[in-house]
Amino acid sequence: MNVIATIGLGANLNDPAAQVEYALAELDRLPGTRLLARSSLYASAPVGYVDQPDFINAVAQVETCLAPRALLIALLDIEHRHGRERSFRNAPRTLDLDLLLYGDAHFHEDGLSLPHPRMTERGFVLLPLLEIAPDTVIPDRGLATDWLAACTDQCVVALPPPAAVVNA
Repeated sequence: MNVIATIGLGANLNDPAAQVEYALAELDRLPGTRLLARSSLYASAPVGYVDQPDFINAVAQVETCLAPRALLIALLDIEHRHGRERSFRNAPRTLDLDLLLYGDAHFHEDGLSLPHPRMTERGFVLLPLLEIAPDTVIPDRGLATDWLAACTDQCVVALPPPAAVVNA
């Protein structure tokens, strides 16, 4: 059975915009998975540990037949291939992939909570999510739009699309 899953992407090292773009393409190549929608890129200030570069973020929706744990393992594998190191909480990173929503699933097990427990506190998740899915309902929490008002103190800015390459 296929499910719509929502994934948050972020990076702030080693050409973060390229890291996020490459990861978006990799999501479409996961087994039994296809990319349905992707947001624009957004720039955001770091959260938690602030002495680091700003982040580039995006949100994607995929249709997948992978179970939640299998999808999470696939996301962690993509992070690893991008050189992700987990040196300390909120550390700078080459790529961060978060499983935000998995259909209307609401559960907590070791290492996996759905919906993502902090997604309602993060403008860098909510703004790109609402760009691609403005009517999103977060299971047991309500409309994503209602949560965005609590994030007005966060600096999140949509980036312009890259300039088209013109061949002369």
